[in-house]
Order: sequence, then C-alpha cells, then structure tokens
Amino acid sequence: MTDPLLAAVLVGLGGSAGAVGRHAVGLRIEGRRSVVVVNALGSLALGALLAAPIGSGATLVAAVGFCGAFTTFSSFAVETVSAAADGEGRIAIGFAAANLAAALLAFLAGAAVGGAVA
Repeated sequence: MTDPLLAAVLVGLGGSAGAVGRHAVGLRIEGRRSVVVVNALGSLALGALLAAPIGSGATLVAAVGFCGAFTTFSSFAVETVSAAADGEGRIAIGFAAANLAAALLAFLAGAAVGGAVA
C-alpha cells in the first residue's frame, strides 16, 4: 500500500468498528473483566491476522484499525492504578498479571491458528 491517505482511511474504518465493538463488550461485561476480555480477544485476533497472509489493506483495516481500537491499554492502566489507589494492591497486581498473561497467550494462540491457515 503506497497511498498514505488510503492507508489512513482504512485504519480509520477499522478503528471505528473496533471502538464500537469495545463499547459493546463493555455494555455486556462490566468492570475489570471487560478489559481482560477485550485485550485477550483483540490479541487473539491480532495474532491470527498477523500470521495469515491477508494483504496490506486488510492488515490496515483489521489488525491496525480494528484490533488497535478494540484493545485498550488505557483502560488497563486506569483499572490497575484505580485498584492500587483504593488500597487493593494485590488486586492491582493480579489484574495486571492476568491481563498481560491473557493477552500474550491469546496472541500466541491466534498466531498458531493464523499460521496453520496460511
């Protein structure tokens, strides 16, 4: 993909869908669990997308745009700091560790699936 304007539009389209998807999950699953769920699901999808030969345009829409907007590092940071500030240090540490482990394992699983499809 050589046209930077087209690339930006593709990322924006995917990002719009990812943001709506993230909001929808937040409506169904409240609190810290929703952060872990979206980060794990987004990492699973990202791993599969990056391992499969889907082309640069699809990568921009789905991997960069959708997965980038669907996953949420900022909510992860807010929830972790909030738990720590509320005197729930163990919960903050557990939440951070669970979020990171879930995202990494999901990415590896997605990459294995995407690689098997390729």
